[in-house]
Amino acid sequence: MGLYSRLIFPRLLELSMSSESMTAYRKQLLSEVRGDVLEIGFGTGLNLPHYPKTVTSLTTLDPNEGMDAIAQSRIAKSPISVTTQLASGEDLPFADERFDDVVCTWTLCSIPNAQKALSEAYRVLKPGGRFFFIEHGLSDEPGIQTWQNWLTPVQRVVADGCHLNRPMDQLVKTVFDQVQVTEFYAPDLPKVMGYFYQGVAVKSPTD
Repeated sequence: MGLYSRLIFPRLLELSMSSESMTAYRKQLLSEVRGDVLEIGFGTGLNLPHYPKTVTSLTTLDPNEGMDAIAQSRIAKSPISVTTQLASGEDLPFADERFDDVVCTWTLCSIPNAQKALSEAYRVLKPGGRFFFIEHGLSDEPGIQTWQNWLTPVQRVVADGCHLNRPMDQLVKTVFDQVQVTEFYAPDLPKVMGYFYQGVAVKSPTD
């Protein structure tokens, strides 16, 4: 992992993802999370203060050690028991049916094989468990899609692997049968990077 990814990008991410609007999205998404929870792509820990009291334990996963260095101060202040793992979402080091809920926020855009990461999230969820997500991705406007496709190679360099043009709803629906998703533009972001997918997917209780 290079100097930019380990030292510079985590601080840029911390600044860009700490706005009031982003915080509001986090609070809304996390309000119904409960039980033994896994968060994929923990980053600098910006979600941590917004987990409700219904969360009994939190296991976090991120491949970037530079993120963890910033997140530790939030972990130290949290009343939730937090276990951190330095690993990729594509190969989760956990047993099948381990977690009640899985959380993923603005992370699938950067995982090289997002489909595999979603399959892994499904695997470690208990039957009836839920996958909570908010991601940015491919717009529903053809003109914006053209710009997203053109800019994605540049975005991947400056934002540590981030893709602007992934159809997040389709990716989730290929793994989960029960998916509720809302798509919208974040009003304070450029359309090319501000088309959001927010939702909850449920693992079949019969699995």
